[in-house]
Order: sequence, then C-alpha cells, then structure tokens
Amino acid sequence: MEKGLHKALKATGYVAATLGGALGLYLVSAAVLSRITVPKKSTDPLTDVDIYIYSNGVHTDIVVPARSKYIDWTETILLKNTQSNDPSMQYIGFGWGDKGFYLDTPTWAELKPSTAFKAMFYLGTSAMHTTFYQEMHESEDCVKISISHHDYRKLIRYIQDSFKYDAQGQPMYIEGHSYGRDDSFYEAHRTYGWFYTCNTWANDALKYCGQKASLWTPFDNGIFYQYRN
Repeated sequence: MEKGLHKALKATGYVAATLGGALGLYLVSAAVLSRITVPKKSTDPLTDVDIYIYSNGVHTDIVVPARSKYIDWTETILLKNTQSNDPSMQYIGFGWGDKGFYLDTPTWAELKPSTAFKAMFYLGTSAMHTTFYQEMHESEDCVKISISHHDYRKLIRYIQDSFKYDAQGQPMYIEGHSYGRDDSFYEAHRTYGWFYTCNTWANDALKYCGQKASLWTPFDNGIFYQYRN
C-alpha cells in the first residue's frame, strides 16, 4: 500500500514538475519574444487614417473608424445587432477570441475549468467581438496610430478574413450575447490556444498592415510595450 502510494506521489510530482517547467518556458518565451520588435514596414508618407489599439487589461482590440471612404463597417456589422442601435457611433472595435471565453465567461469568477481546458488546448471555436464607440481617446490602455489608406485596406482585409460568412456573404451574427449596449458577437475562423490568443490576433493585425509589432506575444502588454518604449 505504502509502495503504491509512493509511486503515485512520485508520478504526480513528475507531472507537476513537467507542467510547471512548460509554463515557465512559455512565460519566459512570451517575455522575450514580445520584446523583439518587428519594425514598421510601411513606407507610405501619407497617413490619413487613425486607428487605435485598445486593451481592457487582458484583451486587445483594434479600433477603426466606423465609416470612411474606404469602408462603411455598419453595412455588415449591423448596428441593429446591438442593444443601443445608435447611428451616432463613430468607431468600431474588433477583437478575436475563444467563443467559450467570450460567451460563457463575462467575468473571471465565472470561468469554468472545461472552458479554460478547451481554449488552451485548441478544442474550442472562435468568435469576433465587435464594439461601437462614439469617441476614442488616448490613455494608458489606448494608443492611437496613424496609418496610410494603403495600410488601412490591408487591415480591412485582415479583419474581414477573420469572420465566418453565411450563404448571403454576411458575417454570422451570434444572437443573444453581449457585454453591454453597444457590442455584438460573430462566428470567426481559427482556433484559440496557447500559441494563438486574442492578443496574438491583434499583434498579427498590426504586422499584416505594416505597423510595428512584437515578434510574438500572447499577452496585451507585449503589444503595448512596442508603443510605450
């Protein structure tokens, strides 16, 4: 009996050590790689579109004009899918993430182990979270970037390609879910996991449109490090 217990404890210790080592390696890699800068590639001197990088402390959104001569987002991300249905909104934020986290975990206190397990081990599905704003202001958690119309068109394509579309070519709205009066959810492509998080999506968005970004980051502070230093 004691021998069996000893073996079980020894095995548990090995598992705990392995998991602890893997987590430590992950955090060290995140810290190092997020500090490595992918420099701005765009050379267009005309920067005529202001976008924002906005974080709620955990999750990074890319915020862009709701309407411009390049695209009117309200034609596909419908205001009527928000509770306020407010036509005065001037900006729209886009975030990508695990669908289970988004829809079933409005606060950390409501996080279920099953939801976390599915998300971290690529077993869930994903969603786009869209939020309308009347105005945007730079702050500790919000950075403005001015980009060219060429770069903005690239960003538009990146965001559009993240959505899933129905047979009519419209983003697939997820009914009955929101965090407030001005946001809505849609089905999305890709799968969330250890190495591709909501913040990785936002960081890759910046890379895609030629802006400065981290080499890789799973956390929001990796993105903000590039624009605060």
